[in-house]
Amino acid sequence: MPVDRPLILLIEDEAPIADTVTYALRTEGFRTDWHQTGGAGLSAFQAAAPALVILDIGLPDMNGFDVCRRIREQADTPVIFLTARSGEIDCVVGLEIGGDDYVVKPFSPRELAARVRARLRSRHATAGQAPSDDRFEVDDDAQCIRLGQRDLGLTRYEFRLLRQLLRHPQRVYSRDQLLELVWEEPEQSYDRTVDTHIKTLRRKIRSVNPRLDPIRTHRGLGYSYSP
Repeated sequence: MPVDRPLILLIEDEAPIADTVTYALRTEGFRTDWHQTGGAGLSAFQAAAPALVILDIGLPDMNGFDVCRRIREQADTPVIFLTARSGEIDCVVGLEIGGDDYVVKPFSPRELAARVRARLRSRHATAGQAPSDDRFEVDDDAQCIRLGQRDLGLTRYEFRLLRQLLRHPQRVYSRDQLLELVWEEPEQSYDRTVDTHIKTLRRKIRSVNPRLDPIRTHRGLGYSYSP
């Protein structure tokens, strides 16, 4: 297989899952490098500089969150978490420490491969390019939002959250309002969930246009979009 195809580092201790993911990724044209422990995965990351990391949270030697923190100390390589934990708090923690997306087990290997491709496409579109303008474009059919014609690479709830703010410029939404409007099961979520998604939205917007910070925090009240 040509070496110019993106290398995906898979850190997952369960061999059947790793085999399934590896097959799906290779079918989509990616190269893969699989390791069963966090330590081995970190060594491979330093040696190979992969295009993206798929990271299990429950590893035998160390927590996947700690692996992500170590990766973030070295690079901004996209990280997609694999987790058997469906609780909102685990997803929040994963995003807070620098994860780009998360997939809950059991999952569709084809969906995971599609998320990998979308994340890399967004990254390649923004790398080394100056922003053309400050306009957002919401594409409901594709479930994506573009800034200056570049896809921000948003997760499902990041997309819904930013879309809601963009629809009503200058309107201040409380955290509870955003939970009700955006999340499918707001009663099972936390205020901190909104804060975490706002944080990742700001990071992704700045990755496209470092000058732009359109999401305002209103202390004690909530958030708004200010063009």
